[in-house]
Amino acid sequence: MIVQPIVTGNVARSAHPFGCQAAIEKQIDYVKQQGSFKGPKKVLILGASSSYGLASRIALAFGAGADTIGVSFERGITDDRLGTAGWWNNIFFKKAAEREGLLAKNFIGDAFSDEMRAQVINYIKAEFGGEIDLLIYSLASGFRKDPKTGSTYRSAIKPIGSAFTGTNVSLESAELFEQTIEAASEEEIEHTVKVMGGEDWELWVHALHDAGVLAEGFKTTLYSYIGPEATQAIYGEGTLGRAKRHTEETADRIDAFISDKIGGEGIVCVSKAVTTKASAVIPTFPVYASALYKIMTENGRHETPIMHKYRFLKDMLYGQKRETDEASRLRPDNWELDEGVQKHVKDIMKKVTPDNLRDITGFEMFKQEFLELNGFGLEGVDYNRPLDIDKLKAMLP
Repeated sequence: MIVQPIVTGNVARSAHPFGCQAAIEKQIDYVKQQGSFKGPKKVLILGASSSYGLASRIALAFGAGADTIGVSFERGITDDRLGTAGWWNNIFFKKAAEREGLLAKNFIGDAFSDEMRAQVINYIKAEFGGEIDLLIYSLASGFRKDPKTGSTYRSAIKPIGSAFTGTNVSLESAELFEQTIEAASEEEIEHTVKVMGGEDWELWVHALHDAGVLAEGFKTTLYSYIGPEATQAIYGEGTLGRAKRHTEETADRIDAFISDKIGGEGIVCVSKAVTTKASAVIPTFPVYASALYKIMTENGRHETPIMHKYRFLKDMLYGQKRETDEASRLRPDNWELDEGVQKHVKDIMKKVTPDNLRDITGFEMFKQEFLELNGFGLEGVDYNRPLDIDKLKAMLP
């Protein structure tokens, strides 16, 4: 079987296993080039198979020598699919970490469930040294089943109050088009907070504490995003923003709880805009990100997820270069939201046309990073080589 990239609109329909391996190795090489840093040694990452969660896992394992547990919901090979990119990321991260003598345990399933919390806690007690010193919460899901009530909630990334129309760009054809998202209903707002707010994060912290598996001085951080004026209708002022306000309230409670109990810390990290499967379909975001990448590349500050999270973990969470805001959130998104950067980005967005898109923005960079998320466009991978499906089926995360 030969696997080629299939992109419909802004949605990837295929993933290349060995391309995903090459992407993992590329990130590992970056971390090793940057050098080691003093950080945690036993880490649990919720949402560990892609984007910021995966980048954090790689940075901590190969930068700080940390043993890691990753929890994610991914699918392996089925009759009609070859497996998700996250499935292969889990497999090849584990192989790479074990070559370095590190523990790397993957749990595949519903991170929102009490059953998963119990499995992870039992593993920590039996095989992971009995304690963890860092929990990273990087879950991105479209739905969540409440373990207490059994109700299922579905998130909706929408504006609040009125519809929003923005310009998007097709990664399939590079054509600009207008996209409208209707305003969220009250039920959609409530459901988004239940899925993407801080409720599940708090459940995890209390379950881990009650089980006695949090080390003295334990830290936990949740990854959030605020973004610039151009995307506020969808992010800061939309349903996602409402959910993130809930996470900040939750962070205050978590911080007070663990600082009192074990001298720990709970804090929100506001991350920068990066290429993800989810962000590619949000109106305005791909155009905004393409303009941003152009400016940040020119000023030497463009960051992929691995670059961003390495800097955050080394310099801020475990370093002496913290930048916080009035809400006590860590702000490694400071490079993105720099006033000068945003002025140039706004100027570019006003000028973008179908004819000049590739010339005045970093669209090709955005598209390349999108392809790499699914294991395509990476050097050293023979994409014309047929894959042995039986051998791939034998690989387990």
